Amino acid sequence: MKILITGSKGFIGKNLLLHLAERKDIEVICFTRSDSSADLPRILNQVNFVFHLAGINRPKDPADFTAGNSNLTRELCTAIKNTGRHIPVVYTSSTQASQNSPYGVSKRAAEDALFELREHASNPVYVFRLPNVFGKWCKPNYNSAVATFCHNIARDLPIQVNDPNAELTLVYVDDVITRFLQLMDGANPAPNADGFDTVTPQYKITVGQVAELLHTFRNSRNTLITAPVGTGLVRALYSTYVSHLPPELFSYAVPKYGDPRGVFVEMLKTPDSGQFSYFTAHPGITRGGHYHHSKTEKFLVIKGQACFKFRHMHTHETHELVTNGEHPEIVETVPGWTHDITNIGEDEMVVMLWANEIFDRSKPDTFACPL
Repeated sequence: MKILITGSKGFIGKNLLLHLAERKDIEVICFTRSDSSADLPRILNQVNFVFHLAGINRPKDPADFTAGNSNLTRELCTAIKNTGRHIPVVYTSSTQASQNSPYGVSKRAAEDALFELREHASNPVYVFRLPNVFGKWCKPNYNSAVATFCHNIARDLPIQVNDPNAELTLVYVDDVITRFLQLMDGANPAPNADGFDTVTPQYKITVGQVAELLHTFRNSRNTLITAPVGTGLVRALYSTYVSHLPPELFSYAVPKYGDPRGVFVEMLKTPDSGQFSYFTAHPGITRGGHYHHSKTEKFLVIKGQACFKFRHMHTHETHELVTNGEHPEIVETVPGWTHDITNIGEDEMVVMLWANEIFDRSKPDTFACPL
């Protein structure tokens, strides 16, 4: 299957290209600003599907809106019609097409040309009036406040928030690409009441909330407390923020606490799912020797050999087990049992540790009681 992408060097185009490159059944032909519209008839005779992503949104001369949006789209539609083939077209318009700005007028004229192609030539046409699209490779200081905020905050530069209560409607670029590929692969269109296809989910959030979240992401390197970045809008914003980090900020140091027994390093803390850390112990060293009322922990020996000992604080029942890094096994501490861990091997022991709550020095729920 041969695919034509106009505007392949743009933000959405770069993401689409990467997804298509992962497939073995797709050959892509790119049309960029360096190409001539006179080449469109020749190209279109080869392709089975068109992603029309090219457009002008910040020209030096407002007349370029017409040339880069409406005129190019009309030339594309004419070339498609002249092939006599029903080549489907996906077009990225904008919510601003409903406005009477020069940009909005040019995008609406492009939409009209495509709808005319659909009506008179029966070509499948899918027009998306996209709101604010964000994600990796979006250009800062261009057409996305999210990209600008991510770029500046990652570099500890100031951002400008004129109205923190202003509401944004956001769509994540991966969700845009997912919908595009569904249509390419034959999915049924899902037009809204106005006849435009849509991308879901769409997120409503204020400018101030976006800025606050992004500052939270930056500060997490100091506090080690991460936001819940596994789902939804926060996941997408976090991915976007990290994508704007310069290579020199790909890594960061975390505190290391050492004593004659070994070292202890905290890696990550969460507001509601505890914290992750690791520690080491020299041969013969015992760590622990305490109990908890409510706190629980999971230990995973990733190097060396460990002996875990437990004693019930009420019945004095005891339990002992041995694990090693060659055979991964989680050992879980239980409230009301004092416990310790001893390195019984000949080399340094390294143990990964998860606790179900962030350590609170004012209420540590950790009480010394050697076995």
